[in-house]
Amino acid sequence: MAAKKTILTKDKIVSLYMNYVLDHSEKPKSVYHFAKINDFTEAEFYAFFGTIESIEKEIFKMFLEKTVELLNKNKEYEAYDMKSKMLSFYFTFFEILTANRSYVVLVLKEHNNQLKKLMQLSELRISFKNYLIEIISDEFRTQQEKIQKFQEKVFQETSWIQLLLTLKFWLDDSSPAFEKTDIYIEKSVKASFELMNIAPLDSLIDFGKFIFKEKIHNK
Repeated sequence: MAAKKTILTKDKIVSLYMNYVLDHSEKPKSVYHFAKINDFTEAEFYAFFGTIESIEKEIFKMFLEKTVELLNKNKEYEAYDMKSKMLSFYFTFFEILTANRSYVVLVLKEHNNQLKKLMQLSELRISFKNYLIEIISDEFRTQQEKIQKFQEKVFQETSWIQLLLTLKFWLDDSSPAFEKTDIYIEKSVKASFELMNIAPLDSLIDFGKFIFKEKIHNK
């Protein structure tokens, strides 16, 4: 009696793809090749993804979705203020990235072309901006009432840039348990929220000193 074929799912394809990249230090040459070595058909692949590149985008989106899922399991999270929610997001998100660091480093450092890197993160960007909309508090909206739509858009864009900068710092971080990234997160998030409250000097100076020290130390 023939063995029953495992049902193919989106998560299964993602897992197979990540394993392939880690084992071969490169992405599959084609959908045909990837499907053949994993014993499924191209048609089965296309039921979930249109291209190999779309898997790469989906993986980073899934990292974010897992982050939000874990945050929402914490009963206290809903009562957090915006800054606490953002800090919780960062620490959880980078824990997930750290658990998958070999893959993340490989795929993000393979391209010298910054545009290609950003393309891989395009779905992450959309999902992250949607997350930001969810955590914007009524207090923040009231404070920025006169320029609400503009201010919210600025908040989304600057927060995305901040996430990219933190990702870059984490990729280059060689400290034990990536403890310097934790410090970077705390200082950068605090500084960004004080900027929104127009009270930035102490945290900005503190954050600036930390970055300057890291740059000098790593030269």
